[in-house]
Amino acid sequence: MTTVRTVLAMRTKEGCEERFEAEWRSAAEQIRALDGCLNQDLVRDADDPRSYLIISDWADRERLDAFGRSEHRDRLLQMIRELRESAQRHTYQVLHSVRSEPEESR
Repeated sequence: MTTVRTVLAMRTKEGCEERFEAEWRSAAEQIRALDGCLNQDLVRDADDPRSYLIISDWADRERLDAFGRSEHRDRLLQMIRELRESAQRHTYQVLHSVRSEPEESR
């Protein structure tokens, strides 16, 4: 099994940034409990506060795809879909990760 990472680029409708972030946090709290979900990040473009990346790591493609086809996903992400202007998703296989040592260890 290979870890997979999804990167979902979204642009919110004007004025919907705070609500989008709150809705994502609510959905992410439920998604993190799902079998296979390893990590989720929401990042905002430093130069365009309406542009976000949702980055998720999953244990394998099968569990990611099962979530992606589920009615549970549709219900969780309904409000996010209503707040966005555009979205584009890509899925990647994680080949290597290199972690930095904590400052106190150096």
